[in-house]
Amino acid sequence: MQAIALVVRAISAFNRFIGNVFSWLSLAIVLVCFTVVVQRYVFAVSYVWMQDLYIWLNGAMFTAVAGFALLRNDHVRVDIFYRPAGRRAKATVDLIGVMLFLLPFAYIVFAYGWTFVARAWRLGEGSANVGGMPGLFVLKTFILGFAVVIALQGVAMALRSVLVLTGNEHLLPAHLRYENAAAPVPEVSG
Repeated sequence: MQAIALVVRAISAFNRFIGNVFSWLSLAIVLVCFTVVVQRYVFAVSYVWMQDLYIWLNGAMFTAVAGFALLRNDHVRVDIFYRPAGRRAKATVDLIGVMLFLLPFAYIVFAYGWTFVARAWRLGEGSANVGGMPGLFVLKTFILGFAVVIALQGVAMALRSVLVLTGNEHLLPAHLRYENAAAPVPEVSG
């Protein structure tokens, strides 16, 4: 059970790190978008590549932080029954949900995304807009990254559920336990 707890902590730490790094893209998105607006309305200048840039940064950020959002319980769920449920009921729902829905979904996204992304790389695909950014293939790669981070966090959720159902939740740090699942995840110090 110690090994399972170690895997849960490692995957959660990985997604926390990715989330903290890629969440900074939100600042870049705001700055680029602000620059585009000022250029357009103050200087009557517009660059298509800059418009592509803030849209692409947005796509990269939201796909990269999906596992972090799952770690923090920020994804949408039907809480009418889940919220008042006890730890064991939540663990059972999470385990079934991960095995029946999340992992198959992540597999399908990865499997279908692979040929889509491989084609983009093979073609060196760029923006469809004239004057747009090159390198759309890099952004499309985030589809595969999305599937990986969401699947990894799903595995961590399933393993956490196993720890709860076997009475070993105490092996996890407080911020990964069900009673504290809605609490903010601490920042990575270092």
